Amino acid sequence: MTEPDTTVEIPGVDLAAVTAWFETHVSGVVPPLGFDLITGGRSNLTFRVSDAAGADWVLRRPPLGHVLATAHDMAREHRIISALADTAVPVPEAIGICTDPEVNGVPFYVMEYLDGLVLRDAWAAQAVDPKVRANAGLSIARTLAAIHAVDPDEVGLGDLGRKDGYIARQLNRWNGQFEKARTREVPEVTAAFERLSAAIPDQMGATIVHGDYRLDNTMLHPDGEVMAVLDWEICTLGDPMADLGLLMVYWTEADDPFAALPGSATALEGFPTRAQLIDAYQEASGREVVGLDYYQAFGYWKLACILEGVFTRYKAGAMGDDGADADAFGAVVTMLAEGALASLARIGA
Repeated sequence: MTEPDTTVEIPGVDLAAVTAWFETHVSGVVPPLGFDLITGGRSNLTFRVSDAAGADWVLRRPPLGHVLATAHDMAREHRIISALADTAVPVPEAIGICTDPEVNGVPFYVMEYLDGLVLRDAWAAQAVDPKVRANAGLSIARTLAAIHAVDPDEVGLGDLGRKDGYIARQLNRWNGQFEKARTREVPEVTAAFERLSAAIPDQMGATIVHGDYRLDNTMLHPDGEVMAVLDWEICTLGDPMADLGLLMVYWTEADDPFAALPGSATALEGFPTRAQLIDAYQEASGREVVGLDYYQAFGYWKLACILEGVFTRYKAGAMGDDGADADAFGAVVTMLAEGALASLARIGA
């Protein structure tokens, strides 16, 4: 067995301090530890942590550089996956949380390492049989219904957020984040905000809302069934249609004029259409889906607000040189806002 290489400096990880934390808080760990970045840079950093005995865990921490604290809340994410452990919602086991900035500068948490499929883009999904893609899409819809079926009070999440007035609060929150992050005028985002605010529909119940539910925030079994739902840091309570609307934004189809994720896996043969996902969600949840164009518009606009922060961090040099085109992020923000306006136009808003 090859021992982990601890001689390489890992941006975002204080090797000595985090190793000491593991020795105190993680049962059975055998130092030295190795840290391999799984995902990160534009959002939270996710590391695979391996010890000298071959055991693995996952460590999550906020991104490097300037961050908006409410959008990268590690303690919140750890609390949510802990609360969902005994429900029908598949989540990794939560191992421990560190909120002491003396250890690693920022909070981080550790969870179970799972080995499954994460279809981040079309390149990854091309290796998967179309039948598996089809099952993945339907499982995504059924799993979202399972999330919305959890009673927040029964699992100790009843105080995670207010249950009423969800869309109004979300509009204010993300517009606030947008205003804090932006260094330029983006009139399309502002126009969409004003039109969304003037056409808020009646809320369709109050459930756990993941907040960023999409294909690549899930891990799949080889047959396409969802093994785990990931990335819960902006989860709250509110209108379940907001999750479904955002899923529609991410679920790019082949002829989509507003592709939120260029190179999206879901445009490939085999993946269900948006309409098929909606049908599967309705069947699994028993909840009638109405007025989804508004929630899809909200999803486009919300994603535009989030990516404006990414654009600003790139332009400021806070994201390092990872080869990304900062101006391309700026163009995507505008395109997403145009998608929101187009969805609103369909309902006369």
